[in-house]
Amino acid sequence: MLLSALFASPITRAQVPGEPPSIGAAPPPTTPKVVTYHATTDNAKTLFGPAESVAPLHPGDTLDTNTLDFFGGAIASPADTLAKVKLENPLTGPFYIEGAQPGDTLVVKFLELTVDADQGIGAYGPGSGALSSSRNTPMLNHDLPERIWFFPIDKANNTATFKPADNNFTAKIPLHPFLGCIGTTPANGEVRSSVVPAEFGGHMDTPEASVGNTLYLPVNVRGALLYLGDGHAAMGDGEVAGTGIEVPMHVKIQVDLIKGKKTAWPRFENDDYLMAVGIGRPLEDATRIAYTELIKWLHDDYGLSQLDLYELMSVAGELHVSAIVNPGYVVVAKINKKYLPPKLPPMPPPTPTQSK
Repeated sequence: MLLSALFASPITRAQVPGEPPSIGAAPPPTTPKVVTYHATTDNAKTLFGPAESVAPLHPGDTLDTNTLDFFGGAIASPADTLAKVKLENPLTGPFYIEGAQPGDTLVVKFLELTVDADQGIGAYGPGSGALSSSRNTPMLNHDLPERIWFFPIDKANNTATFKPADNNFTAKIPLHPFLGCIGTTPANGEVRSSVVPAEFGGHMDTPEASVGNTLYLPVNVRGALLYLGDGHAAMGDGEVAGTGIEVPMHVKIQVDLIKGKKTAWPRFENDDYLMAVGIGRPLEDATRIAYTELIKWLHDDYGLSQLDLYELMSVAGELHVSAIVNPGYVVVAKINKKYLPPKLPPMPPPTPTQSK
């Protein structure tokens, strides 16, 4: 989701050191453990980039942590306004993944995502949302007025209640908890705002970041430096007004590594689907990235030609528009595994070159 920072400059250059001392080759195997970390407004971040690790994780470890809501806990009652928000889209992390090197793939399995509040928040601020005037899409009409909505959470029935501001009507919205932000540190020393989605993941605002799915992220720096945040209790396709049902979250994820396999853009997988994320503007380019990445993935892992896969996408592919309010639009291309042949066997490790 995105409010006042919609058109903030998305890229700066890193000016802070990032790596803890333990770098180099993959560490020897360790017994998987549960690592606990508690995020607060004092230790949360608002940038994806090099920073001091808050905790190390080994492949196979489970992270038990929390995330703050998009507003940093500043909005709690109808008397509050968006002017109170001082920490926009706070991130938990970064977490240093032992043994992660540029060119590896970080694997994140979503184990548990629990709404950690009795109410969620939605908000509209002038200039936010997909139907508003912006610097890049100027219009002569005036901005809509600021408005904040509160969504009572019924955990027993797994719903949130939508209450219009000017009507007594109510509607029950099924909960689908997911993380709007999850990503690694960008490549080339870049630092990105927490409102930005890109190749490293980031503010993707995609419901696929939820329990039952596995996420694959590129490793761009030693230790990967993983961040997460922006919990949603539910969100509509596109997040058109700029927010979902924003909530703090209790999070359990498991991390792993695929050594020596580079992933260019985020990917998701579950028992039934393979999914590739495309991020960019215009929406057509985000779609091209998503389908191109999905076709490349299937070609490498299932052996079908790219031309045959192009046609398969045309007749059986699915496309989900996740967010059209962020600095980059986010779409997810997917294919049901029932349409695919058996997966190719893994490639054997390269044979060391023998010296003559």
